[in-house]
Amino acid sequence: MVLFHNDYNEVCHPAVLKAVNEMAMNQYPGYGMDDLCKSAADRIKRLCENDQLHVHFLVGGTQTNLTVIAASLRPYQGVISADTGHINVHETGAIEATGHKVLSIASADGKLTAQQIRNAAGAQSEAMDAEHTVQPKMVYISNPTEIGTIYTREELEQLSAACKDCGLFLFLDGARLGYGLTAPGNDLTLADLARLCDVFYIGGTKVGAMFGEAVVISNDRIAEDFRYMIKQRGGMLAKGWLLGLQFETLLKDNLYFEISAHANRLALQLRDTLKKLQIPVLVDSPSNQIFPILADCVLEKLGKEFTFNMMERVDQTHCCVRFCTSWATKQEDMDALCAALVNYSK
Repeated sequence: MVLFHNDYNEVCHPAVLKAVNEMAMNQYPGYGMDDLCKSAADRIKRLCENDQLHVHFLVGGTQTNLTVIAASLRPYQGVISADTGHINVHETGAIEATGHKVLSIASADGKLTAQQIRNAAGAQSEAMDAEHTVQPKMVYISNPTEIGTIYTREELEQLSAACKDCGLFLFLDGARLGYGLTAPGNDLTLADLARLCDVFYIGGTKVGAMFGEAVVISNDRIAEDFRYMIKQRGGMLAKGWLLGLQFETLLKDNLYFEISAHANRLALQLRDTLKKLQIPVLVDSPSNQIFPILADCVLEKLGKEFTFNMMERVDQTHCCVRFCTSWATKQEDMDALCAALVNYSK
């Protein structure tokens, strides 16, 4: 069985495992107060072209999302998200459990627009009984989105400007950031994200690390006392040096971006095969998540050889599913999947 249902099916990139093994018997201070975390944080600042940034390392995406949002909002404030946003559909109410409502907006492509943000913020501020409703204070986006689409620099600049005009924080979930920044058509850089977002994170769990996310904060209001919030939310890893070491290894010599580009190349091969077979997709994703709409009889055959995620039923005989490549996906496995699609679609 070949696993295509997610991008964290393998332990980690061999270079990360090698680095951990080499450091296994070394001694380090706890809770991220070590030279490895400092070195990784300094490297991130250089890549972002801003040495004034605040960098913190957490273990996983949901933990990172709830910690950032809880640190940013007052009790009566909420966070705007696309209806498909991860915090809205895949985190078991984690944000609501911190006391903050997710204010969802319908989106056909998983992205939010500047106009949608202006409309949402304007509607609340102009309401006669505004204090009786949840006040929007943050906009949550992800890149890539939950359905694989990516933001352009122009879109993010417009979104950032709208947030500033409306007094909102802009938070970008980068759990799959490597795949977004190396996708065909991408024109964003880490420096752009640091300039345009109040806070974002570089995902490691889904891009070659054993676990870990690097939170990058440019807004001092969010950065203030952030370590208190990490600790309170259970995110302060005693062996924090493990996080710093992994990010130092992944970001050194461009490894993070090389392995991300590999996943996108294989996803593009799948996308091209679907196009040749005239199999429709939910959305034209340029990143490592592909969402074909396949007949149930085809899915039954594929399911005996490959894993994938069931997304939604399209009609009585077809379902939309997700195939996800990763930094570790093998060429021969993608060849086998494409060949199976050709064979079963006859």
